[in-house]
Amino acid sequence: MVKYTVREISSRRDIRKFIAFPDRLYRHCPQYVPALHGDQMRSLTKCASLKYCKRKLWVAENADGKIVGRICGMINPRYNEFYSKKRARFGWFDCIDDFEVAKVLLSTAEQWARSEGMTEIHGPLYYNTMGKQGMLVEGFDHTPVFNCLYNYSYYNDFVTAFGYTKECDWLEYRMISDEGVPDKVVRIAGLLKEKYHLHEGNLDRLKKDPAMIRKFFDAYNKAFASAVYNFIPFTDEEIEEESKAFMPYLKDKVSSIILDENDDLVAFGIAVPHISEALKKAKGHLFPFGWYHILKAMNKFDTVDLMLNGAVPSWQNKGVSALFHSALSDKYTAAGAHWAYSNPQIETNSAVNIWASYQHEFHMRRRCYLKEL
Repeated sequence: MVKYTVREISSRRDIRKFIAFPDRLYRHCPQYVPALHGDQMRSLTKCASLKYCKRKLWVAENADGKIVGRICGMINPRYNEFYSKKRARFGWFDCIDDFEVAKVLLSTAEQWARSEGMTEIHGPLYYNTMGKQGMLVEGFDHTPVFNCLYNYSYYNDFVTAFGYTKECDWLEYRMISDEGVPDKVVRIAGLLKEKYHLHEGNLDRLKKDPAMIRKFFDAYNKAFASAVYNFIPFTDEEIEEESKAFMPYLKDKVSSIILDENDDLVAFGIAVPHISEALKKAKGHLFPFGWYHILKAMNKFDTVDLMLNGAVPSWQNKGVSALFHSALSDKYTAAGAHWAYSNPQIETNSAVNIWASYQHEFHMRRRCYLKEL
């Protein structure tokens, strides 16, 4: 007798069930942060990445037709061209505590990947590097930042039992943000400002200038093209989409952009208020009261999430990060921020060493798994 069946879905009704499944699976898990259902629907049906990516959605159901797992299979041709690979990726992977569910879901995604000519599959990932990625492998007793995944520990047991191996790990830390930066960092920042005629810009003004927004994302593309593992440069459509979704929530109060004498972007340190607890209260929906909890959290700065830190290639390895670290330290103190969570950083990136300069503690480790097909 077949215990579970897998069904490909495409209707909005089924996609809504696909989106809602984790809310039921994690309803007794205090660390889980529900994603907004509206955002998930846009990601799965009409985001800019779908103009060039392929994706398939499947749910696993028991004999009673109840959903017990889900998975999304994706192929990003720009990634494969950029890295000379034939890789599919999986994401939106969730299942009950039964290996047979994970097995039937992963095997379905793998079979589809083979049919598309792929030779490898990795995940959990998003279409590009701006989405949620990485399976949690350490830190299960902690709440993730809003743009990171949470999963039960048995997920790792299931994927490794099915032949997946580690591709890479990302590390996250929690730090005290109002203790100031070392005197050495302040001195370096002052010397660099004077030597290269650098100054701090205003993020609130940048958000109102389409040309500057474009410069910001161009700098983002260039800064991370060689520094971020598995990075895929944004298309023009993705830049437009991300600027509309991302920029309104950024505030100069807890972020810093460094400009040269021509007002071209040199480096950036972008942070946002910590909204994970607000998203828990929203329970996946803006209405009727989710918007209130999120809006309230967006104007509370006692804890911040460090989202993006980087420098354009021509300024990398010159120490310019000292400028935005120094500026951010002053801003966090003025805003009353006491805690800061680092963004996930690949464990092999020497940039993670910067957190050793602050009073910090390990927060989470997440992993990307890989399997040959």
